[in-house]
Amino acid sequence: MRAAVPVVDGWFTVGDEPHLIGAQCPACSTIVFPPREGACPNPSCDSDELAATPLSRRGRVWSYTENHYPPPPPYVTADPFEPYALAAVELADEGIVVLGQVAKGVHAADLRVGMEMQIAIEVLSHDDDDHDSLVYVWEPVP
Repeated sequence: MRAAVPVVDGWFTVGDEPHLIGAQCPACSTIVFPPREGACPNPSCDSDELAATPLSRRGRVWSYTENHYPPPPPYVTADPFEPYALAAVELADEGIVVLGQVAKGVHAADLRVGMEMQIAIEVLSHDDDDHDSLVYVWEPVP
């Protein structure tokens, strides 16, 4: 049986209802993605603490494009490379914009600003050690 592991640990959950994981300042409630430790990014806040927090699963397309060139190493891409769409999605509850790949088979021509999207998990690549690398993607809400 193949092991499935996130490409970046701690950025999203897997399972029936995957979600992104952000970081939230307990003092001013500022939320950031990707999650991180350390000082609050809000210049008006003195807190030096951020705590992991689950983010909304849904949002609306803020902008999008289609990538026709493979990223340089060390980024992992499907082999052979296939063009894919990228979407910047404004999360419904948090109001922050999160960039991510769009689900396989959905191209930029299929997207429009304001379209409702949700998080899904896909296999990005396979290796020779029976590992599947997982990545979060944005998919249109049916």
